[in-house]
Amino acid sequence: MPQAPTILWFRKDLRIADNSALAAAIKAGGPIIPVFIWSPKEMAPWLSGGASKWWLHQALKSLSDEWNVRGGKLILREGDSLAELRDLVEKTGARRVVWNRRYEGPLRAVDAVVKRELRTAGIEVESFNSSLLNEPHTVATGAGQPYKVYTPYWKKVKPRAIEPVVVPALERIRFPDTFPQSDALERFDLLPKVAWHSGLIEHWDVSEAAAMKRLNTFIAGPVDSYQVDRDRPDVEGTSSLAPYLQWGQIGPRQIVATLQANCDLTAAGPQTYLKEIYWREFAYNVLYHFPQTPDRPLRLEYEDFPWETDAATLKAWQTGNTGYPIVDAGMRQLWETGWMHNRVRMIVSSLLVKHLLQDWKEGAKWFWDTLVDADLASNTLGWQWSAGCGADAAPYFRVFNPILQGQKFDPRGDYVRRYVPELAELGAEYIHEPWEAATPVLHAAAIRLGESYPRPIVNHKAGRARALAALARFKG
Repeated sequence: MPQAPTILWFRKDLRIADNSALAAAIKAGGPIIPVFIWSPKEMAPWLSGGASKWWLHQALKSLSDEWNVRGGKLILREGDSLAELRDLVEKTGARRVVWNRRYEGPLRAVDAVVKRELRTAGIEVESFNSSLLNEPHTVATGAGQPYKVYTPYWKKVKPRAIEPVVVPALERIRFPDTFPQSDALERFDLLPKVAWHSGLIEHWDVSEAAAMKRLNTFIAGPVDSYQVDRDRPDVEGTSSLAPYLQWGQIGPRQIVATLQANCDLTAAGPQTYLKEIYWREFAYNVLYHFPQTPDRPLRLEYEDFPWETDAATLKAWQTGNTGYPIVDAGMRQLWETGWMHNRVRMIVSSLLVKHLLQDWKEGAKWFWDTLVDADLASNTLGWQWSAGCGADAAPYFRVFNPILQGQKFDPRGDYVRRYVPELAELGAEYIHEPWEAATPVLHAAAIRLGESYPRPIVNHKAGRARALAALARFKG
């Protein structure tokens, strides 16, 4: 009698290598049916934004090609996860469903219901870790509480042994003679209706192989000076692996194993990069234990902070027309490529929530829609850090000076020139504060302040003073 198949349910783990659920499905010995279910209602209110959906389309196409090459097929379905899995179980005779765990509150709730209902129906269900080095439920303070500050968290998990990379026995993989019905990828409607995404196509190769190539390129050189270059948007000093991590085209175990095999982890560059991987872990730790934080500040008193609402101000920030070159370069890089350098993310978010007094949630929503690496845990932690209202947050009175930040981290102005071409002919001494240049200098660079390039949306000193005044009212 033929062995019943196993359904391998893909979610945010769109890869073959280091896939714990895939390894378990192969070990079970029966045929494998790979499945991805697109269920927008289950992801609400944090359904993937436009850039992330574009990435998901490419990632699913790439994963589907991987299965086709191996003689299999990725089954695509749209609808309620439990209903679709029940249908697949009925149509295929599968007696086992496996997946890798998710950690966002609404999705954890979905998985709990699916696991309970399928087991009640006599289906064997197993879930695995393939996304984190340390799952949130395994880390707590000495008092049994979740961590809210990164450094103690890092010290707690740093000594732990890291699980080795899982190597699925692909030579043993088996598939059924026939596959169940599959929806067309186009039915998911993930691609933009308006063709704004040409920059994404040019900038990204969305595949598991591309993720490993980026990692190896980074390890071969840039990682050695990462502790310095990670703050320089004018150089290629980061790995840019965040979107691949977001949809699981690479996993943190693979990254750490590659670091361990090729680097001295006590050296400044590799250790700084390793701590960034653990910062992502910390973000998931916070989201898991405080699932309300995408919509509410962790420090609940900040719900009463006197934010201002101004659509024109928000629009100027979103479109990169604030008059601060480093900020405008970052916002335009985001729109063009779906990604922004991390140092610049801190600068643009500080301007929005401090100088402009706009609610951090507005910034988080914009990043969610425009980042290809829109990760709910990291996005929430980052914005609450900037607003001073979250875990390990920078105090609200810490106000970045966008002029000095630009001069320090883009000293020649190369980053600004790339994304703000209106300023391309301006020398380095004025490129981060063009309003300080004499009229003949501006004319020579074909710049007309207030016309070809905006004047600052707010004076830095005045914006800082306003932010501190708002803080005083809040605390008063």
